Amino acid sequence: MDSMPINWETLDALIIDFAKSENLIEDSSSSPPSSPSSVSSSSYHSRRVIRRIRRSLEAGDIDAAVDLLRSHAPFVLDDHRLLFRLQKQRFVELLRRGSPEARESAISCLRTALAPCALDAYPEAYEEFKHVLLAFIYDKEDQASPVASEWSEKRRFDIAGLVSTVLRAHLHAYDPVFSMTLIYLISIHKGFCLRQGISSPISDLTQRLLLEERDPPAIPQESLSEAPPFDEVDIQALAHAVELTRQGAVDSLRFAKGDLFQAFQNEICRMRVDVTLLDELVREYCVYRGIVDAGLADSSEPGMQSPSKSLKVDQSVAGYSLSRDSSHEVQYASKNSDGEVSISTDQQCGSPEKNSDVASMEGIEVELRYACESTSNHEDCSTSSSHQPENLRVPQRYRTNISAERSKRKRWTGRQDDLGFTPDVSCNQASKGISSNSPVSDTFSSKEKQASEFLVVDTNNVDKYEIVLGMKELASKGMAAEVVEEVNVMDPNFFGQNPLLLFQLKQVEFLKLVSSGDCSGALRVACSHLGPLAASNPSLLKTLKETLLALLQPDEDALRKGFPLHALATSLQVAIGKRLGIDEPQLMKIMRATLHTHNEWFKLQMCKDHFESLLRIDSLKEVNMPSLAAATTSKSNADSCPSGSSQVTISSSTRMMEDGSSLSQVSSGDVDENAILKVMEFLALPRADAIHLLGQYNGNAEMVIQQIFA
Repeated sequence: MDSMPINWETLDALIIDFAKSENLIEDSSSSPPSSPSSVSSSSYHSRRVIRRIRRSLEAGDIDAAVDLLRSHAPFVLDDHRLLFRLQKQRFVELLRRGSPEARESAISCLRTALAPCALDAYPEAYEEFKHVLLAFIYDKEDQASPVASEWSEKRRFDIAGLVSTVLRAHLHAYDPVFSMTLIYLISIHKGFCLRQGISSPISDLTQRLLLEERDPPAIPQESLSEAPPFDEVDIQALAHAVELTRQGAVDSLRFAKGDLFQAFQNEICRMRVDVTLLDELVREYCVYRGIVDAGLADSSEPGMQSPSKSLKVDQSVAGYSLSRDSSHEVQYASKNSDGEVSISTDQQCGSPEKNSDVASMEGIEVELRYACESTSNHEDCSTSSSHQPENLRVPQRYRTNISAERSKRKRWTGRQDDLGFTPDVSCNQASKGISSNSPVSDTFSSKEKQASEFLVVDTNNVDKYEIVLGMKELASKGMAAEVVEEVNVMDPNFFGQNPLLLFQLKQVEFLKLVSSGDCSGALRVACSHLGPLAASNPSLLKTLKETLLALLQPDEDALRKGFPLHALATSLQVAIGKRLGIDEPQLMKIMRATLHTHNEWFKLQMCKDHFESLLRIDSLKEVNMPSLAAATTSKSNADSCPSGSSQVTISSSTRMMEDGSSLSQVSSGDVDENAILKVMEFLALPRADAIHLLGQYNGNAEMVIQQIFA
């Protein structure tokens, strides 16, 4: 499945907003965490209250849930429909205890609370009241009894979900924007793959992340049933965005008093996610992008999740090596209790459990050297005798600036309000747990094993993550010459295998020199680097010509405005990271795949997504494309990249139009919009199917409907 360019800066902002909204991070330099904004703090408090109420209901503690509702949301108890369901569940839970005292309490609940509520809750309430009385007669273990469904613990989750839905809407306690965006994109991705009959490369993650069950929908008050009719465009947009029936979309709009975006948020937040897995994906991304310092994560907190296996390194990283055939061998150094440093090698192409022999050396400081230098103090522990590892020299700049750079990052604290509780998973998922061979989410019982998984960086050594982040920072500032120099110092063969990245960096250096007025220096760069690279890759010739045009009208802002430095920096980060054995975060793969299918889905629908601005999806797709983009999609780039990810994240700005030009012979502009909506409404069809049918019958909606029902 193809991927598409992403504005990683927008994604960073969404991730940071998510982490702050959920109190997952704090400034590492300050002792008390910085207080969030009043709106964010209020929303976080409301979500926390909702989680507490939900847990109480799922545990069958109805009294505790009602007490919380009285304290924080008394308006919920004014709804007699909800109050009746709560009292009915309370009655069942009292009987479930089985003691004589609990039975007496159940009878008291029946007389003083349940029976009065049944009289005016809703028309069917009194019949339900009489039916639940059978719980006195039939045991909870009798699966064939008429009240087996009343005894079922699934009722706890249903009432908990319903109350959560109502509370979210009334308190406006919606999930952070990133959470809703991810849910929406995954939902579209799964639907698109199912409809097109294609396999998803991220199916394992999406199936575990987005749960099948949804919270029950909130039922609009009877007084709202006579609301003015809603625009059919809004009804169809909501129904197809969140997979509702037309009546379900109408009810959702009624509950939201006609507010399409509020109805959409209500429905998106009804979808359930594995919060533990989501937090871990976010933390993995934050560590990779330098937002969070993994070394500052508090491993003593019992609520902390372990990082993904793709981020695991020993506690004190001393050296790295790259084999000549590009298989990764990473050398680690860990300090023993007696001060000795042991070096071990983990060869990624083999089993992670099969570690090589261990060689020891005295001292803590281990220098990373050129491949040509002697490494007699490092025993080659590779199981392969066909090659020797190449060691990398790390510039001294990283040793002196590593502490300063890390001090700017955030500290991961985790969901401390959720400690001791099961995360938001469904009743079915709760018993299944998480697969042990999961690439991201691993659960550990002991704190010691958890702590050993965290990335802890010794300031006397150089962490390979700091190398990658340092290169990314230089590239994002336009310091291309420095990037090329330091990469060549570390790995002289890197740009030989990544010529397009070298061309981009030299293009940045050329534009920077032109902007500063040094045209002679710019021409030297063009002659010595850009020209030979374009000669070896003809697809770069057009780009080279357009780059040389900068000599005609030097512009100091040309580089800043016309070249996506952050996208280039991310491409460089991914490429160098892979050379050092660092896999890109799972969240990056999810976003690439889901944004691509979002594009393709709305090409099929032949309309714009009503909700992409609300969820910042349009901003995630906004990447300023340089003229180099056409070359990055060439076959030579595809050959140099492994499947599943793109080495260079920028591509042609005209890609969407080019891809969509031959999708269908019928465009929505050829068919009347009212006819499309009429076919969608009467036949409950997706927009694309309605357009295709209308195209077959000259846009006549009545004829289409007649033919279907004939």
